Amino acid sequence: MQRFTYTGRSAAGAVQGTLEGVSASAVADLLLARGVTPLKIEAEERAALTSEPTESINWRAWFKPRVTAVDLMLFCRQLNTLLRSGVPILRALLGLQESATNASMKETLAEVRRSLESGIELSMSFAQHVNVFDAFFVAMVRVGEMTGRLEEVFMRLFNHLEFEVFMRQQVKSALRYPIFVMIAMVAAVTTINVMVIPAFATVFKSFGAELPLATRILLATSSFTLNYGWAVLLAAVGGAVAFVRWKATPAGKLSWDRFQLSIPIAGKIVRKATLARFARSFALALKSGVPVEQALSVVAQTAENAWLAKRIEGMRESVERGESILRAAIAAGVFTPVVLQMIGVGEETGAVDELMEEVADLYSNEVQYELKTLGQQIEPIMIVFLGILVLVLALGVFLPMWDLGRVALKK
Repeated sequence: MQRFTYTGRSAAGAVQGTLEGVSASAVADLLLARGVTPLKIEAEERAALTSEPTESINWRAWFKPRVTAVDLMLFCRQLNTLLRSGVPILRALLGLQESATNASMKETLAEVRRSLESGIELSMSFAQHVNVFDAFFVAMVRVGEMTGRLEEVFMRLFNHLEFEVFMRQQVKSALRYPIFVMIAMVAAVTTINVMVIPAFATVFKSFGAELPLATRILLATSSFTLNYGWAVLLAAVGGAVAFVRWKATPAGKLSWDRFQLSIPIAGKIVRKATLARFARSFALALKSGVPVEQALSVVAQTAENAWLAKRIEGMRESVERGESILRAAIAAGVFTPVVLQMIGVGEETGAVDELMEEVADLYSNEVQYELKTLGQQIEPIMIVFLGILVLVLALGVFLPMWDLGRVALKK
């Protein structure tokens, strides 16, 4: 998603800040939902080009610790407890600021408290720190302000962040073993090509006979690695840099996120995790009293998958034109029959939020199972690949030895 700078006017006066969104119109919808009339919205890149160059670089910003999801979880849980106990919001923020162990979180809470003291609403104070509080977080706080249920909203945000952290930990845990095996395989092949095969090359050449195909493949691979390995490494680094830059572009991120959903084995896990995150976010927004159109807009802006975010944004536009959520979801073409069925039943019974919670729980359990069995699914592929690699090495090294032994026995 792109970042936009905005200026606007609310009941408290002129406001300005930055927000992340799929488009400028989506940012405008968010601002209007928060009671802010947008006066100017432009992409941050454009704003950066027109701004005057800074004379010095703030090196401290490079070394500041980032605010993690765990920091936000603790903040939401502690603030929920303080608000339920009747502690005023300013005093609660002051206490959390003093007890915060993360320097960036402490600084952020200090700035939020100063904004509150100057008369700016809590949600708008959070919105000024887009690197810490995302659009979904700000929108939920805005709903809590409107309904007078801030403590309940912060508890729901805590549960939401807890789910996000759990999913990330599960993914990292599942990928740790396959990545380690792949690194070990690459290191082993490189060592064999650079150190082992060259030692046998002079022996093989002294045979004066035609070498087996497997041996010729090993010698050619080793020779290529020794002579052009630097070029391969340089090309790999250049390709990685080009890929990262391409993925940072809106079109590149859209294409890559769409491709992720079709990757064998991992694609179905990514899809289920994305649908679980969508369902839980959508349910949380609806339970907090957010209108369907605004809920879809907020969920689209907080979706980590740009392809899904674009489809959800299309759903919002369809719902605004008067279509049902079910028809809009079918037209999006990214939801499974289970999700579509739940949405249809939810619209008929008026319990879309409850059924979306069930969908989130269903896919969360499936993702946990898929992640636990990911190693078992990848293991056969790795075994086959390792077997082929060992077979080629064994044949390439020992076949000439066997031929030499047979010649010696005949003599």
